[in-house]
Amino acid sequence: MFAIIIGIIFVGFTAFSVIPAFPLNWGPQVIEFLKGSLPVFAAFIGLICLFIGAADIKDKKEAKKEDAEKTEENK
Repeated sequence: MFAIIIGIIFVGFTAFSVIPAFPLNWGPQVIEFLKGSLPVFAAFIGLICLFIGAADIKDKKEAKKEDAEKTEENK
């Protein structure tokens, strides 16, 4: 319950700080930050995808190896 209340407070502050009619008017700065951080974020997502793909290939090789061992034991 505490986390939900804190989440609502932060979402409210975000809306208050970004909407142009309110005093903070941080909208343009938020857009600049998002534009600048997008390439870095894309690079991190790409690295994570590479690691997941490499782990998946490794798991598939191990599964094939185990299946081959099981078939040899059954013969």
